[in-house]
Formats: sequence, C-alpha cells, structure tokens
Amino acid sequence: MSTTARAQKAPDTRGPVRKLLTSFGFQILAALILGIAAGLIGRQMGATATNPTPLSATLDTIGSSYVTLLRAAVVPLIFTAIVASISNLRRVQNAARLAGQTILWFAITAFIAVTIGIGLGLLIQPGNRAGEGLEPGDPYAVGTWWNFLLGLIPQNFLGLTVSTSAGATEGAFSSNVGFNILQVIVVAAVVGIAALKAGKKAEPFLIFTESLLKVIQRVLWWIIRIAPLGTFGLIGSAVIKYGWEKLASLGWFAGAVYIGLAIVLFVVYPILVRAHGLSIKQYFSGVWPAVQMGFVSRSSIGTLPLTERVTERNLGVPRSYASFAVPLGATTKMDGCAAIYPAIAAIFVAQFFGLELSFVQYLLIVIVSVVGSAATAGTTGAVVMLTLTLSTLGLPLEGVGLLLAIDPILDMGRTAVNVAGQALVPTIVAKREGILNEELYNAPREGLPFADDSGDDDEDAPETDALNDKEPVGAR
Repeated sequence: MSTTARAQKAPDTRGPVRKLLTSFGFQILAALILGIAAGLIGRQMGATATNPTPLSATLDTIGSSYVTLLRAAVVPLIFTAIVASISNLRRVQNAARLAGQTILWFAITAFIAVTIGIGLGLLIQPGNRAGEGLEPGDPYAVGTWWNFLLGLIPQNFLGLTVSTSAGATEGAFSSNVGFNILQVIVVAAVVGIAALKAGKKAEPFLIFTESLLKVIQRVLWWIIRIAPLGTFGLIGSAVIKYGWEKLASLGWFAGAVYIGLAIVLFVVYPILVRAHGLSIKQYFSGVWPAVQMGFVSRSSIGTLPLTERVTERNLGVPRSYASFAVPLGATTKMDGCAAIYPAIAAIFVAQFFGLELSFVQYLLIVIVSVVGSAATAGTTGAVVMLTLTLSTLGLPLEGVGLLLAIDPILDMGRTAVNVAGQALVPTIVAKREGILNEELYNAPREGLPFADDSGDDDEDAPETDALNDKEPVGAR
C-alpha cells in the first residue's frame, strides 16, 4: 500500500492568537454568534419575515447569495466527479463490492435512525402534547413513489427544470430555473459507464473531465473560504424570520426531533466509529467543518464540496472512492431528513388526528425511510419525504401544514446529521475494505480542510493508492 504524502511545509511560526483567528472552526463559531446577535438586534428593531428592515434585508442577501454561489457549482461538480470516479473504476479492484458496501451501510444507518425516531415518537407522544392554535394546511410539495420513479428519467442532459408562476402584478410572470440532482446523477453515471465501454477512444474525454473537475474544485474552495461571511448572513436572517417563539406550540415535537438527531450524531455514529477501531475524537474533529456548514446552510447539496473535502483530507478516504460515495450520499443518505424526522412527524400527525397506527404501518415507516430516501434528492427534502411517508400510511397530508412553521429550525439540525452520516459511511466502508489512510485519519487537524497548497495536484489533497494496490478480498 503506497501513500502520496503531503508536501513538506515550513514550520508554522504563527502565535496562538493568530492560529485561533485563522482557524476555520473558530471563524464559523464566531460568525454563528455574531449572526445570532445581529438577528436579535434586527428583531428588536422590528424586523420580521413580513416586515423587512435594511438590516434584515442585508443579512438575507448575504446568506442567500452565499448559498446561491455554492449551488451554482453543484451540477458541474457532481457531473464531473461521478464521471471521473466511474472512469477510475477501471483501475480499481472490487469496485462493485465497494458500491454494494456503501449502499448497504446507507441502509443500515437509516434503519437505526428510523427505529430511534419511532421509539421517541411513541415515548414522547408529541402529537398528544401539541399546543393550541395549530391549523392544518396543504403541503407545498407532495412526494409519491410514482413521482420518484418518473423523476429518475432525465428531462434533458443536465436535469434542468423551469417553473413559471404568475406574479402579483396582473399579466406578470416569473420563471425559476432549477435542477433535479437525481437526474444529474443518472446522466453522469450513464456517461461514465459509456466512456468506460468506449475504451481508448474515450481517453481524451476522460482526461478533459478530470481536468475540469480540478478547476471546479479549486473555484469551490475559494467559495468555501468565505463561509464565515455566509454563515453570518444565514443565521442572522433565520433568527429574524423564524425566531424561537414558534417552537412554543410545537415544542414537544421539536424536542423529540432534536433528541433523535442528537442520539444519532453523538451516540450511534460514535459507536459505529469505535466498532471499526477508529478514534471518535478524530472523526468529529475531521467532519466538524462540514457539520457546521450543513447546520447553517440547511443544504446537503450546498455543503457537498466541503463534505467531500473533509472525507478525503481529514478522514483519509481515497479520492477515487470518496468522489463516488459522497455525492451519492448527499442525495440519498439522509438520516435526519429521511429517517428520524418522517418517523416522528408521521407519529405526530397520527396522534394529532386521533388515529391509531398498526404494527404494519410502523413497519411501513421503516421501509419507506430505508428505501425511499432517494425521493428527497433535488426536491424539497424532508417535506417530500414526509408526504411520501404519510401517503404510504394513508394518513392525512393536511398534517404536513402543521409542521411547516418550524421546519427551517428543524432543518438546521437535520442537515447537520445528514452531512455527518454522508462522511461516516465512506469512512467505515474504506476501513472495512482496508483502503483507509489511517495515518491521515489520525493526523493532527491543522489549517483549513480545503486549503490551497502550493504545487501540483497531488499536493492539493492527499490520496491513498490502496485502491489500486489492494489484494482481492478473497485473498485475505
């Protein structure tokens, strides 16, 4: 097993204060605190979601602009990363086994998470403790198995969608361009497989794709460097728009969701890490920058570049495997949005409307969470997953409207857990397959996880060659 080492750097002569100020984690934490303070000041000045002020508008613009920057690079990143990773499979032994192990562990952790969600829903009884004044409403998005299957079929090469709606002014229309990330993955996978089958004639295309991927990654690292600024705007705007008073009528439900998220993040994941002989401290210190970003951005897709970076650079997962597993996880590995939340929310809706769930219906919650999490890809995430669960169980979809008021507050925690799981599974699979760079995993965390090192590409992110040098599994 050979390992490409980091480039030798001059000794770090920075003082402790300067090291702290330049620490990415400290900058994010400081931005969170300053954002909360700015949001509270804005609320004191009378700013609300329906009554914006110059301060609230500025915070909202900063936050939304940063997320827009991240998402603008998502489609080319995922397309080039998946094509490049599939092309690398021709040099990797046991590629099918790696893919199978990844999907299996996605399902195992989702099963654990949804079981915890069901247990908390039955224990805390959030639907029976709901506050007064809740009014059922119509969900703004509905997920069904049929829509999910149709969503796999690409509408165009890039999976782009355009929606047009009537504006407030008579005769005025506005159009929004979006993308279905699941369709992007399907297109990229087909192109990558076709390039493999084309053989030598596709080599120029694969070389171009890998070069384009390097360029996109470099641009993304520049965007991520200004994450503290985006964090400041996002959290400040969230405090102004939503506040914490909305938790009053749904406090037990929100508490049950966050308890479930905490159990998965701080109990289940550490147990899995330790069970595979890895350091819990190193896992959290390695993944924490991405968890922080997921919490404030509320977007697994927007956090994808940083998640992939910490998985490779901090946790020691080979790039050729991480570039496949992490983008796949960002669309289908959602223990927060697709397991804990829909389980507790479905039980909440049943209790609120006075309906009894049977054993078969609880079993259906498990099956939907384990199998159907891909239905959240490229859509409205947890809301689609919840409507998919409710429609499968035959529960009233109007119940979704009860929970929309505090959905943004819950979405912060859900996304943080999603991101942590998206880095965890590739790490433990790499460990089980003997391809994890444990020296890099156990190395001290210094500097930014996406720092632009001077020199050539090999210095840009450490990479293990264990995928290529590893003996067949059956030879062990």
